[in-house]
Amino acid sequence: MISYKINSGINGIIKVPADKSISHRSIIIPSISNGVTEVNNLLKSDDVLHTLKAFKELGVKIKNENGRIIIFGNGLNSLTKPKQNIYLGNSGTSARLLTGLLSSQTFISTIEGDKSLSSRPMQRIIDPLKLMGAEFNNLSSKLPLTIVGKKLKSTNLIIDIPSAQIKSGLILAALNTKGKTSIVETNITRDHTENMLSSFDADIFIEKKDSKKIISINGQKELKSNNIDVPSDLSSSAFFIVAALINKGSKISMLNININPTRDGIIIALKKMGAKINLKNKRFLSGEIVADIDVESSNLVGCELNPEMAKLMIDEYPILSIAAAFAEGPSLFKGLAELKVKESDRLELIRLNLTKCGCECEVINNDLLIKPSKNYLPIDNKIRTDFDHRIAMSFVIMGSKVGNLLIEDIESINTSFPNFIEIYNNSGGSFL
Repeated sequence: MISYKINSGINGIIKVPADKSISHRSIIIPSISNGVTEVNNLLKSDDVLHTLKAFKELGVKIKNENGRIIIFGNGLNSLTKPKQNIYLGNSGTSARLLTGLLSSQTFISTIEGDKSLSSRPMQRIIDPLKLMGAEFNNLSSKLPLTIVGKKLKSTNLIIDIPSAQIKSGLILAALNTKGKTSIVETNITRDHTENMLSSFDADIFIEKKDSKKIISINGQKELKSNNIDVPSDLSSSAFFIVAALINKGSKISMLNININPTRDGIIIALKKMGAKINLKNKRFLSGEIVADIDVESSNLVGCELNPEMAKLMIDEYPILSIAAAFAEGPSLFKGLAELKVKESDRLELIRLNLTKCGCECEVINNDLLIKPSKNYLPIDNKIRTDFDHRIAMSFVIMGSKVGNLLIEDIESINTSFPNFIEIYNNSGGSFL
């Protein structure tokens, strides 16, 4: 499919899909709780549907009633051995969180995924779990991964890698572990797991010391069910925010967007670049801070972002790079090593595809330097995505200014935003 130029901007109220990270957790945590949980506004993307299917295979009763998901939880030890390997598609969140959860169950299970997921590193979650006594029957640290469920021991863990997936996997393992487990997070990451567990009456305590965060879990306390309203996703919003900023005549609004302070870096970065973004009607929804967001087309300027910003917006760097490509002056984004181990090597694909579009772009160690062009003339209009949904959507937005970009593997967008193309075209875009 080809992304064409937008002539009159994008306008209107954009309905953004539910938060993907919270949607995963809205299935996992109720499934190991006691009682019935009603989940409203669950994201129906490929990734989340794989998580939903996985828990059905693990013996959890889950019903869909008029778009509401009803989960009948029976407690921490209620999961049952699946009849076959659990297939997780391209969902890294599912893989890492389930690795932690299943390691403390009482049966052997195997998780597997597609080609992309099978290439992603799992050692980063395996190693700390082994310190808790977890056992794995694998010669390789990649999927498929066989997890030998057993009683784990409580311990003190230090996480140096800025990954909410790793942290959450360890927390889920600790929930079913006798005694107190402490997790020291040296790089603070998104806290959706902690927020939701607190609302489910988990015995979890948070302490902040300097730049560190200490999470303490007293295990084997049964969780109590609690209904969940999933807010809309800031990461998905970012594509439309940038589209509106770089296309003249644009004015959009988005409602109920999750602006959790552990992941609002994209807003901070774009405002630093001069973006007209207004957050209004701030409030709490199911333990998360949400707001309505208004955006107008803006004259952006390049900026420099330090490595600390990556902790607040690692998933949004592909679309931020598109904004930088149309700013006045260069941008330098530092400390992006984590981009190399996402659904693809996003750092390389940003560089490669921006270069194809005629933008001067360079990766220096783990830093990304972008020098915008005054007049973009694509050298090669075939955009390589490596089946990565965020790369695909980002270069759809690039096409709104450059025009005639052929986006490969466009079906990857279903991973997080199944109706992206429909919403984009209805708001003024042209992607056919």
